[in-house]
Amino acid sequence: MAVASRLDTGRAFAKVLLPTPAKGVIVRRPPVMAVAGTVRADAVAVATMMRFRERYGPEPLRLRMTGRSIALLLDPVDVSRLPADSPSPFALGTREKKAALAHFQPHGVLISTGEERARRRALNEDVLRPERIYARGIVADEADLLLRHVRSTGALTWDSFAQSWWRAARRMVLGSFARDDVELTDMLKTLRAHANWAYLHPRREVLRRRFEERLREHSERREPGSLAALAPVAEVVEQAPHWLFAFDAAGIVTMRALAIGGAGEAGIRESARLWPTTPVILRESTEPTHWHGTWLPAGTTFVVFTPYFHRDRDRLPYADEYAPDIWPAPPEPALVPFSGGPGACPGRDLVLVAAGAMLDALRDHLAVPTLHAPLPTTLDHFALSFDAVNTTG
Repeated sequence: MAVASRLDTGRAFAKVLLPTPAKGVIVRRPPVMAVAGTVRADAVAVATMMRFRERYGPEPLRLRMTGRSIALLLDPVDVSRLPADSPSPFALGTREKKAALAHFQPHGVLISTGEERARRRALNEDVLRPERIYARGIVADEADLLLRHVRSTGALTWDSFAQSWWRAARRMVLGSFARDDVELTDMLKTLRAHANWAYLHPRREVLRRRFEERLREHSERREPGSLAALAPVAEVVEQAPHWLFAFDAAGIVTMRALAIGGAGEAGIRESARLWPTTPVILRESTEPTHWHGTWLPAGTTFVVFTPYFHRDRDRLPYADEYAPDIWPAPPEPALVPFSGGPGACPGRDLVLVAAGAMLDALRDHLAVPTLHAPLPTTLDHFALSFDAVNTTG
């Protein structure tokens, strides 16, 4: 197994690994997103990864780090192995992930282990089934109000979309009484902004307790038709931060899907393939693991840079095109917009239903698409805007 030169290790961090947290892993930073689009940061990162594969071959590339074992995956087959063998021997709760998520969801399933993780995972899978709540109806209500606003202003912007999407998300998670509780999701946004810095930012425990108390107040109503009505209050308070977190990513995916003229759940999947909201998938080995004739020590951090696998023009003829026909069973094992295996997003189906419903409710009333192949590798959703279309005849 190859070990990157010090120069290439520097390139890996400068062009692939560090730009991702700079844009904001937990909550996106608008100024950095704008710069990333201008300098084509993701295209540079994908090209860098392709050069690594040409130079070192398809096996995992070990970065030259003192005191850390880090392996950058370059082969699609290796990508399929990593999520399939999670959480053991490849734990989802890497040290960076634990440090980040502890700011706002210290009891989340992603950083839980053992029996606790199994229990929380089972609860999430049960509660987050799309048939448990009437997501399409909630989204339809909010989309109708949003379209009235769009007709009056003449355009759909990210700000107006996000406000509507968060109202729908709060209704789905906590019920109609929480629909207009902007302060709740503002508190979460602040905590997530701190989580961007992981262990480099002190935790705001007082703010987190305030946020959790507000969650508890809404959860205790157990409004029919909400996720909060489907689990004990204590469990909702622990898991709802992640449910809301997931809906934020779903909103970003929906806005981008509009830009390519996407439709339905396949359009949402393609948006997530083309511009992954989880651009870096991390796993940490709990024991020594064997890779292509080499043993890597326990504690090795494995890195999957998803834009590289989703946009590899050498392997994928549709890399930079809108290709909804590849779903729901993509031909490539490394197309993992929702991760995979036991660590796959438990709310994936609910997100697809809700986001697909919003996409279909809006698309015929807007001047879309605005992008055509070859599609850009970086897309700043904050800057997207769509003109209203007069459909009254």
